[in-house]
Amino acid sequence: MTTTTVRPLDSMSKSAREAVVDQLRACQTAEEILNFEKWFNSKANSGPLYLVICDFLRSRSISRVLAAKWLTTIVQDRDNRLEIN
Repeated sequence: MTTTTVRPLDSMSKSAREAVVDQLRACQTAEEILNFEKWFNSKANSGPLYLVICDFLRSRSISRVLAAKWLTTIVQDRDNRLEIN
């Protein structure tokens, strides 16, 4: 049995990918990143933002430093919310 998964980048146009990267680069604070993540996850059909960031990293569309900054912010927020509950 063969399974296939649609990677987030495969479902996004090049201009959409560039717009996401530009928007993330414009975020100066963790709060801005998290607000963008919330918006993106509710509006985009490309999967959760963290998967899109991972695909950007795999395709070398962004640097490791940027990916680490964005993913660290998202994961720390998720950890903080889990500790509260």
